[in-house]
Amino acid sequence: MVELFEQANDNFLINNDSLFLSNVNERSLCSALMLCLNNQIVSEPSFKGYYTDVEYNRNQGKIKTIIQTNQGQKSKIVTINCDLILHSRGEHPEQDNLIAIEMKKSTRSKEERNADRDRLKALTADSFDNIWSFDGQTLPEHVCRYVLGVYYEINIRQNTILIEYYRQGELINQYQIKRTTKK
Repeated sequence: MVELFEQANDNFLINNDSLFLSNVNERSLCSALMLCLNNQIVSEPSFKGYYTDVEYNRNQGKIKTIIQTNQGQKSKIVTINCDLILHSRGEHPEQDNLIAIEMKKSTRSKEERNADRDRLKALTADSFDNIWSFDGQTLPEHVCRYVLGVYYEINIRQNTILIEYYRQGELINQYQIKRTTKK
């Protein structure tokens, strides 16, 4: 999944200079990344029945939720709509959720950026109640089991992008890249 994302990201960075230079909003940037990710999966037979969606918030007709836990506080159910996801829209219940991406600009509050990171930890968790049905029919009550979570933070002023990868509820890698502009 990391390789798939990185190929899409390379194409996104190469082909969208004008979006970065005009400092468009996160939704516009995320939509352009969605197109690049979609282009990566359409030619791969192993991704047949998978889709890229921006701000998708449904789980077989119900609004998607996660269980949010804050240190020292009681857990609560929170509705979500992730910035960008690669999933099967319920067509492959054995592995519906592949990649969840949360995109932020570095100018957003630390609170907002950390909330996205917490969301990715929850989305990549194996389950919330240690119960998961592999019967091919039953999905968990709350969204989880994304294979990969990607936190994507854009710093327009410094022309850098911070990328963090999450798996099974944990940060597994992070790095920063310098975005280059076309001449």
